[in-house]
Amino acid sequence: MIKTIAFDLGGVIITIDQPQAISRFKEIGAANVEEWLDPYTQTGIFGDLEHGLISAEDFRKELSRLIGKELTAEQCAYAWQGYAKDVPLRNLDIVKKLRQQGYRVVLLSNTNPYMMEWAMSPEFDGQGHTLADYFDHCYLSYELKMMKPHEEIFRHVLMQEKRLPNEILFVDDGPRNVAAASQLGIRTFCPKNGADWTEEIYEYLKD
Repeated sequence: MIKTIAFDLGGVIITIDQPQAISRFKEIGAANVEEWLDPYTQTGIFGDLEHGLISAEDFRKELSRLIGKELTAEQCAYAWQGYAKDVPLRNLDIVKKLRQQGYRVVLLSNTNPYMMEWAMSPEFDGQGHTLADYFDHCYLSYELKMMKPHEEIFRHVLMQEKRLPNEILFVDDGPRNVAAASQLGIRTFCPKNGADWTEEIYEYLKD
C-alpha cells in the first residue's frame, strides 16, 4: 500500500523549458553551455552546484572565469530559472488533494540554490505560496549532497520516511531516475515533461 508519494520538481510539478535555459545562459555569455546541460542531469560546475559540491557563489565565480567576464548572482539566477516554463495549477491542486486523502507527499529533486530562490518565494505559484507550502518535506540534491539516479539518495528517502520500498510511489520524468528507483523496489511512474498526469496517477496508487 502506497503511503508516501515522492515527486520530482522539473518536468512533473513544473514544466521545464531547457531551450529557454540554454538561451538565457548564452545571453549572459556562456556560449558553450550545451556541454554541461542535458534535460535530466547537469555536468561540470553545473552538476557540482546541484550536487552541493560548490556554493552558488562558487558557481558564479567559476562561470565568470570560464566565460571571461564577471557575472552577477542575479544573472546566474535569471539563466537557471529559464528552466521554469510554467507551474500548472492542476498539479498543485492534486498535490493538495493527495495530502488531504492521507498520503504523505514529498519532493525529491535534483536542483540548486538559484532555482530554489524562485521556488521557495511567494512568486512560485502566482498566488503567494511557496513550493514548500505544498509538500510535507523537500529532499533537495544540493542540500543532501546526493543526486538522482544514485542509489544513496533513494535509500536516504526510504530511511527518513521510514517506509518499505513498495510503500513509496516515485513520480519523475527522467527514465534513468525511475529505473534506479525501481531497482530498489520503489514503485514508479514516469510521465513526460509537461504531461497532465493528474488522473493517471491514481492507477499507480491502486494496490
